Amino acid sequence: MPVRRLDPVLIDQIAAGEVIERPAAAVKELVENAIDAGARRIDVVVEKGGRRLIRVTDDGLGMGPEDLALAIERHATSKLPEGRLDTIRTLGFRGEALPSIGAVARLTITSRPRPASGKEQSPPRFPDEPRPERGGQSETTAHRIRVDAGRVEPVRPSAMAPGTRVEVEDLFHATPARLKFLKGDRAEAMAISQVMRRLALAAPDVAFALSGDHIAGFDLPAETSDAAGLARRVEALIGAEFMANATMLEASREDLTVSGFVSLPTYHRATTEAQFLFVNGRPVRDKLLIGALRAAYADTIVSGRYPSVVLFLKLDPERVDVNVHPGKLEVRFRDGESVRGLLVRSIRDALAAEGHRAASRPSAVLERFRASEPAPVTALPGFGYRPPAYAPISAARPVEASPPVWLRGGMAEAQTSFEARSAEPETLAIPPLGFARAQINDTYILAENADGLVIIDQHAAHERLVYERLKRARAEGRITRQMLLIPAVVTLDPAARDRLVAAADLLEPLGLAIEGFGGDAVLIREVPAALAHVDPAKLARETADTLAEWGGSEGLEARLDLVLKTFACHYSIRSGRKLRLEEMDALLREMEATPASAQCNHGRPTSIRLSASDLERLFGRS
Repeated sequence: MPVRRLDPVLIDQIAAGEVIERPAAAVKELVENAIDAGARRIDVVVEKGGRRLIRVTDDGLGMGPEDLALAIERHATSKLPEGRLDTIRTLGFRGEALPSIGAVARLTITSRPRPASGKEQSPPRFPDEPRPERGGQSETTAHRIRVDAGRVEPVRPSAMAPGTRVEVEDLFHATPARLKFLKGDRAEAMAISQVMRRLALAAPDVAFALSGDHIAGFDLPAETSDAAGLARRVEALIGAEFMANATMLEASREDLTVSGFVSLPTYHRATTEAQFLFVNGRPVRDKLLIGALRAAYADTIVSGRYPSVVLFLKLDPERVDVNVHPGKLEVRFRDGESVRGLLVRSIRDALAAEGHRAASRPSAVLERFRASEPAPVTALPGFGYRPPAYAPISAARPVEASPPVWLRGGMAEAQTSFEARSAEPETLAIPPLGFARAQINDTYILAENADGLVIIDQHAAHERLVYERLKRARAEGRITRQMLLIPAVVTLDPAARDRLVAAADLLEPLGLAIEGFGGDAVLIREVPAALAHVDPAKLARETADTLAEWGGSEGLEARLDLVLKTFACHYSIRSGRKLRLEEMDALLREMEATPASAQCNHGRPTSIRLSASDLERLFGRS
């Protein structure tokens, strides 16, 4: 068969597949155009998941008849006035969206320029971006243009308020093969909703409305351009629960700035759906940024769970390439390591500043209580209840002077602080985690603070504290080790044995001296001093399992920290161990002084709080 040129309409339909792969992509392109046009309000209506109809109406600058005719031609755009791709300051710039939609659907664009007398201006969304002028064209009549599967009708006069309305009907009717691969109406509508949420977060100063079948729509007013306005927009779109369990961050390095909200480590999701990332106001799904999030939370969230974040990265447009993919969701940074480093450090600093604060979801706890019938109170065998040795606290409480036994030799800082405070004659104000009242089932500590009740998992909490101390000791090169009187010979499966021997040089600074001993055995000569009481065989097997979790993308420190987590698990006080009140209090005080103590090394909360009002609801008092 001879080589021949394809029909221009067919060429456009092929090209459209790269830009408009589903209805949500069409919505994204049209709404981005509206934002670039300086719109202050954008209304979106969809039917049948966007297949039957997508209508986007804005009050932006609008277009005259000449611009309308050019807008539906491929690679025609008003967004590259300098003709350069290294200083892109708008969301769109490729000039492909409208002709791509027109090639596969019935497209109608109606537009009317805003009168030159308009005084409003849209705020800049990018560093050093000039404010787009609202008005300046002499046309005061609306015009309309229609495109059906690539066939263009002449521009005609129409009627409309200043702005632009784009209607997309019967999407993909010209490419039935693509239509067959769409998901159901509900799934496509959900994808549109997610796109709209991202764009509404990107431009909080713009009012957005979304409606249609299978969609939980919204109508959001324009917010102020400050942190309070962003917080209101985030709460409206992601929920009050996220805001109650998130912390705000803002950090900068040279001309690079990161700001937004990140969830506490104990507030996590099963997917990355609640991760909203923006680069110079552009919603992105960038691998480098997602990897930075994973690294920032690596110490605090269990594998398979993901934090919720809303983060805005701003930098000189010349330092980021947005012309990577037609969908414009990927970017490439000139100095990726600098971006990653700032993001990781700022998130870790923000989480460390929260200290022992954990995710607060009292409503879920209350529902669990309400779902079960109360049992008759007769006796509480096996609960190890320890009656308080002092009166209920009001504003202050004297601290007992006896030193905590299990702090000796391991938590010197906490012990010194505890003993110093114990020597003071005056009483102390109630600390955040309160004072211990009892131990339940030799596992959970009940404490009372100024707000109500705190329940602490003693093993989970101590495990985190030990892990943080081991990390500090590793960083300072002072992990002490204990030589075994008789070296332990441990037989393992061949793969586990090979992993331990291969990692021997990395494990030695952590206090674990291992060498091959022929066949499938290893010889353990030294262990960390804190683990001198631990069965060497069990320690070797679990360390080998931990080494199996090492991936190829983590840095050396992250890999070593995985081993330290295993050590911490062995050294920590166990469930079922009885503690004295002063030991419990010492644990609470160290939690308050230790970053990330709100969650254990596996991402679970170390404490749960019930306020006085929560308790009153449990007993029907409110």
